[in-house]
Amino acid sequence: MRIKTAFVRLLLAALPLAPIAALADDVEDAQAVIESQIAAFLNDDAESAYFHAAPEIQTMFIDKDRFFEMVQNSYAPVYRPDNFAFGRSRAMDGDRIAQEVLIAGPDGDDWTALYILKKQEDGAFKINGVQMVKSAAPQT
Repeated sequence: MRIKTAFVRLLLAALPLAPIAALADDVEDAQAVIESQIAAFLNDDAESAYFHAAPEIQTMFIDKDRFFEMVQNSYAPVYRPDNFAFGRSRAMDGDRIAQEVLIAGPDGDDWTALYILKKQEDGAFKINGVQMVKSAAPQT
């Protein structure tokens, strides 16, 4: 009986941590998607980069080549970062993650990219948008 009671207490004590652990897993998954897409850009792999875009984004860019061209022209720091690091993360609306990415651009300028990733029906995260803000001062 003591073992059963100890197990129930342990289970109850762990319950408040379950959402935090789930969020941590989601953040890790979202960051892995971002890393994979940036690697695809660095390797000029349009197909892999397009794969990580959410269906809403893919609808806007009818094929991988148009998507890739848009990123090259409008998101140069994401397309060719010298370096990047993950900043803050936040869960949104239960199925989305906001992930800050600090980027050293190819021209030496520092940027903050705010990625919004949306969990798909299969449980995978896809990138649903990126907002870029140029840093006012160099990041150290």
